Amino acid sequence: MPQQCEICGKKPQSGSRISHAHNVTKRRWNVNLRSVHARVGATTRRMRVCAACLRSGKVVKA
Repeated sequence: MPQQCEICGKKPQSGSRISHAHNVTKRRWNVNLRSVHARVGATTRRMRVCAACLRSGKVVKA
């Protein structure tokens, strides 16, 4: 299962970790996903949704 929000499609971002000596290594910012029971139409469904979508009210919890 991908690390992706089912509402907005937000995915992990990549970048660099830079030390004090300016050594550069790859790093990854993951999405803050929550597994919730959400109401989709007349049914309830289990979804993986990011915390930003939950706070903004894009998801109706069941």
